[in-house]
Amino acid sequence: MKKFALFTIALLTIIMTNYTESHAAGNVKISYEVKFPEAQAHYADIEMNITGLMQNSLDLKMPVWTPGSYLVREFAKNLESFSVEANGKTIPFIKTRKNIWHINTTNLSAIKIRYRMYSFEISVRTAFIDVTHAFLSTSGMFLYPDGMLMHPSTIHIVPYKGWDKVSTSLEMVNNDPFTRTAPNYDILFDSPIEVGNQDVFGFKAAGVDYEVAMYGGGNYDKERLKKDMAHIVELETAVYGENPNKHYTFIVHNYSKGGGGLEHLSSTVLGASRNSYNTETGYQNFLALVSHEHFHLWNVKRLRPVALGPFDYDNENYTTDLWIAEGFTAYYDNIVVQRTKLYSTENYLGVLAADINIVENSQGAKIQPLSQSSYDAWIKAYRPDENSANTTISYYNKGSVAALLLDLEIINDSQSKYCLDDVMKYMYTEYYKLKKRGYTDTEFKQGLEKFAGKNLDSFYQKYINGLDAIDYNKYLGYAGYKLTDDLAASNNPTLGIKTVAAGTNVKVTGVGRGTAGWTDGINVNDEITAIDGQPIADPKNLLGDKKVGDKITVTVTRDGQSLNLPVTLLRNNDFKYKIESIDSPSAAQLAVRKKWLSL
Repeated sequence: MKKFALFTIALLTIIMTNYTESHAAGNVKISYEVKFPEAQAHYADIEMNITGLMQNSLDLKMPVWTPGSYLVREFAKNLESFSVEANGKTIPFIKTRKNIWHINTTNLSAIKIRYRMYSFEISVRTAFIDVTHAFLSTSGMFLYPDGMLMHPSTIHIVPYKGWDKVSTSLEMVNNDPFTRTAPNYDILFDSPIEVGNQDVFGFKAAGVDYEVAMYGGGNYDKERLKKDMAHIVELETAVYGENPNKHYTFIVHNYSKGGGGLEHLSSTVLGASRNSYNTETGYQNFLALVSHEHFHLWNVKRLRPVALGPFDYDNENYTTDLWIAEGFTAYYDNIVVQRTKLYSTENYLGVLAADINIVENSQGAKIQPLSQSSYDAWIKAYRPDENSANTTISYYNKGSVAALLLDLEIINDSQSKYCLDDVMKYMYTEYYKLKKRGYTDTEFKQGLEKFAGKNLDSFYQKYINGLDAIDYNKYLGYAGYKLTDDLAASNNPTLGIKTVAAGTNVKVTGVGRGTAGWTDGINVNDEITAIDGQPIADPKNLLGDKKVGDKITVTVTRDGQSLNLPVTLLRNNDFKYKIESIDSPSAAQLAVRKKWLSL
């Protein structure tokens, strides 16, 4: 009885504490003002105002990573000049963790926080500011009050001189483009902001208004982009049966050489090469990037692994399913472009073969299972080193290959009734819309099995959690195709190294596992100065007319000392695969091919 009474008192205390904190948070109003008085030095000055406080202390936090990019980036490293003010007086604070500032708010209902953010890293994941524009990657710019992630906030932007546009998926306040609102911090941190003089145009597709904000110029054709991007949107919407947005924003950063993208809930940021839009390869690559990041608005932003939301912004969020979230999206980015019929089937098969070549020519594919590649993204995928190719496999490339195999398996086993599209739509409906949560490993596997009509334990054991060699011809054979290797009959020697020019010599940047260089001790950072005593005549053809089995002497400079390394040349075991039709495919194979390639 006594224990029960004590337990009841403790429980009531917890309930009342939670109620008080919730009630206090409910009265709070949060706003930010962002200025760029020193844009030329890459700074944003941010003022954060919090009113309605009814608590004795407050912790302000800075996320350590940005959703969609699985690396702890320590955004707080860019923050400086933190200060707190209330009632016209400076308020003391204590930094209690790398990304937490603790403030005593006893008897304070309102506080003003000022800080500066240095922003000079060009990528789709990080903020960048100069006199031409500001790209605010919001998770790396805005502090948030601990315990108030679900709280709304407003952001007012004071543009640098001459800037006249804001592009973001955040809603305007009172039709003011420079004042935006976020219903909670998950949405704020998932809504990057572009400020400047970007070229803005739009189109409507799948009932949704789309804005394209082009920074950096380029030889793009707006009318062509509107048409082709709209086509991609319509095709991807057809996979899921609905487009959940009211409006969507593409922020495109055009540089002399650019690439990459980062998905968000109702927007994306793309990196592109400004002068590549008028080449067939460049334009196709851009459309595939558009396709990839836009497909994420369903796959990963809504249909997601259970670990990826709600987010923990202080720590890594681990999942073994990035091969689905990213790899399946990498598969769809190209097959959706194939469905537009802008390019030939042969072109698409070439893109698939390129993915297969990347996987099969990676020594890491023999070391790291696909599921482990997903889990280790936080420590390996975004921190590659000179040995990464020997120890890791990309969940993008191999995940795309896995999606290809599963798509063909489902089409074949269902007699062309179903395909991977049906799995994606089912999982989206079942977990995002109905269960309103992410899926587990087992649940996604069950979704695949539902449409394959069979148990996929063996597939997972071999290709997802294991290291078995992939039987490509089994799966491609369902559609009457086969994989052939153009290098199968070659007997070319290789050192198995990667190099860059170093004056008249070459510097080693990578050594492939099991190659001659690996076996006989050539190291990364060695500078090769001679082969068999002869200075390097052609850095692109170190071996000249040497043959497999030849014993040579490689002279290198290592740490300022010259070394002679005896090396026995081995055969180059790289593959150069292509996908070709088999002779006289059957009616069943042609039916699978038609379903798969939308012929």
